Amino acid sequence: MFERGTELEQLRRRIHSRRSFLLHGPAGVGKTLLITHVLGDFPQALYCPASSSSQAIFRELAGALARAGNPVAVRSLGRDAAKLKTKSAVAVKGIVSDALQGGGHSIILDHCAFTSQALAAAVREVAGWTSTPVVAVARSAHMEDAGFIRSMFPERSARMELKNFSPDGAVRFAHEVARRQQLAAENLSQFMERVAELSGGNPGSIVSMIEMARQPRYRSAENIKITPLYVDFRIKWNATTHA
Repeated sequence: MFERGTELEQLRRRIHSRRSFLLHGPAGVGKTLLITHVLGDFPQALYCPASSSSQAIFRELAGALARAGNPVAVRSLGRDAAKLKTKSAVAVKGIVSDALQGGGHSIILDHCAFTSQALAAAVREVAGWTSTPVVAVARSAHMEDAGFIRSMFPERSARMELKNFSPDGAVRFAHEVARRQQLAAENLSQFMERVAELSGGNPGSIVSMIEMARQPRYRSAENIKITPLYVDFRIKWNATTHA
């Protein structure tokens, strides 16, 4: 977790406070990495890696509750959630709602894409009825990313933004990634500076470009071919982030 100590501590404090909040930042900034890094500190947190449909969310929550030994979920599904596939979407939602009544849990919804008002309403209903805090993770706080669930976080204090590295931080991060990947080239210092600049300080972009620099197609003798690498990176990155 390169130079993210402050953000990690802030994230832990927010989850510990048991208040719903929105974690947002651009693709590749490391939102999922931070969330999964602190999950071990919160055994009662229910993590949904993909949160684009009610079926995916409630089935993931039901399975997590059963595996955690929640008595309501175990009684309905078995400890290993073996009966989950036999349950309808309505039944699964009911199981989750009843299981959360015991309190103590929190819900973390990663990769939010709440384009459905009905989906957002279902999450708000369960969270409100069971007094379960929700941590939503999205690319931005705007409607096109957070979707209809953004109404759960009307106040600025209920939003945590994860930002790209500063220019100096991006250079340090690029050098650290290159060191770990044992990347070598005669123009390595120039490449590091360009990677930090072209990435805008985005950690995911930096890692991706350095990984590409290891491929023979982007090497000429002992140098990295920076321009063709960046052109191909942009094509790949745009396709991935807009999928």
